[in-house]
Amino acid sequence: MKLFTVLVLAATSAFASAETRALIVVTSHDQMGDTDERTGLWLAEMTHPYHELTEAGIEVELASIKGGAAPIDPRSLGEDDEINKAFMANPETRTLLDNTLKLADVDPSRYQAIVFAGGHGTVWDFSESQAVNDIGYAVYQQGGFVAAVCHGPAALLNIRDNNGNLIIDGKQVAGFSNAEEEAAGLTGVVPYLLQDELVKSGADYLEGQMFESFVVQDGRLITGQNPQSAMELGKTLAASLADNS
Repeated sequence: MKLFTVLVLAATSAFASAETRALIVVTSHDQMGDTDERTGLWLAEMTHPYHELTEAGIEVELASIKGGAAPIDPRSLGEDDEINKAFMANPETRTLLDNTLKLADVDPSRYQAIVFAGGHGTVWDFSESQAVNDIGYAVYQQGGFVAAVCHGPAALLNIRDNNGNLIIDGKQVAGFSNAEEEAAGLTGVVPYLLQDELVKSGADYLEGQMFESFVVQDGRLITGQNPQSAMELGKTLAASLADNS
């Protein structure tokens, strides 16, 4: 953490004048527990924030835990989603998913916001990643926004602030609910229930209707409950960055 404290201090003076840039982080985990089912990123949870941010003139880069080609949950590819289709059909955007940055190699001082996209793969690798903890800490401490959607808030379970406190402790947050996990039939497959872990970490967990858009903003922390929340989360973050510029 000391190394990232130095990075934060070095970047602070240039932060306000830097070009607005956001990093979207996706999972590298592609196996649904002990089953034969594949998982990974839920595509709309990346493409929808990407669309809203880039439409607002914000530069967006993509990273994953391992770097390189990011696994995509095959179920999410079957959605009738025009934003997904446009992203995947355009070689300039599709290549971003095929060539993600390795998160541990990313310089956090370049970003005013970070988005942790969801997909079931995240509950296996986000909360276990030191790179997630380091970059989440750095972006938050330098005054940036930290956003996460659906299972993406798994990234927030171990990110601490400069005082060693979890950044979600005492904060209002949303994330994939126990009821939604049960409806998906995966309660017995995932390593933990995200809602329960957020509460254990001290978060004030707020829950909207199942599979309907629900986004919560508490200061510089923005979270969405489910895939249906991804677009609203992107809009909320874009507006917050504009207000903060």
